[in-house]
Amino acid sequence: MLRTKRAAVTASNPQAKQLYADALSAFLQKHPGHSRAREVYDRIQLEFANELSSLGRYQDAIRFYRAVLTSDPKNDDAKRGLNAAMDRLAVTRGKLLQIEVGMSQRDVARVLGRPIPGWTAIKDRPAATIEAWYYRTTDGGVAAIYFREGRVFAAEEKSDARVNL
Repeated sequence: MLRTKRAAVTASNPQAKQLYADALSAFLQKHPGHSRAREVYDRIQLEFANELSSLGRYQDAIRFYRAVLTSDPKNDDAKRGLNAAMDRLAVTRGKLLQIEVGMSQRDVARVLGRPIPGWTAIKDRPAATIEAWYYRTTDGGVAAIYFREGRVFAAEEKSDARVNL
């Protein structure tokens, strides 16, 4: 385990970090009462969750935040991360109104996060490629952001009411 720790600390290589996390997990299965190993493992899980969240993979991040909170219910970083990730899963009307015509996909991802895997659609048309990103709304509906050649040209909510862009 120390060899994998050295590799994980000296390299910013995700595979090395994963090997170390796997070694810690195996160690904790054999020694569940080892508080220092649990603390280090929770910190690594929190780092993974934060990284996933920064990539817009909020559902994956939520699983890691919840795992940390299972072993440490008072972990404020995990609570904040969980709340932020949960907030990103559902789009409020206020967030949707922040989207403007001409914004790039990266700009939209900063405001709304990336859509849940499988919640996108691409249509190749003769004149342009149209991409749609779909999000759950806080009222239980669906919001859609439409891109033409990577730039926003429209947004709408489930009720088909256009949002002023």
